[in-house]
Amino acid sequence: MKKIVLTMMALLTMTMTYAENENTTSMQGIEAYNMSVNMKKLAVALGLSFDQMEAVDDIHHNFCNEMMLAAHAEGEEKEELLDNALRKDIRYMRYVLDEKQYKKYLMLLNATLRNRGLK
Repeated sequence: MKKIVLTMMALLTMTMTYAENENTTSMQGIEAYNMSVNMKKLAVALGLSFDQMEAVDDIHHNFCNEMMLAAHAEGEEKEELLDNALRKDIRYMRYVLDEKQYKKYLMLLNATLRNRGLK
């Protein structure tokens, strides 16, 4: 009887450990899609005017929402939503930023995506 109880305890412990690691991996994947940034630091880095800062804040807020939708999608749909979110963000930022700011923004965005393993 003692062996059965110990075997069951070991089995439950191993199962819970496996499930915990699986959930952690899943959350790390979703957290990679969280694109929230400190807008004041981004404004300083890009040299934004007040009007540009408001527009960039709105565009980035929409981008973050679309990225979170992509995070919860599956397979091919996830890739499609990610690409659409990036295309929209780049297109809108191109309209708001001047050439120098736009190049710097693209550099920051590419570095962020690479660091998070998304591209």
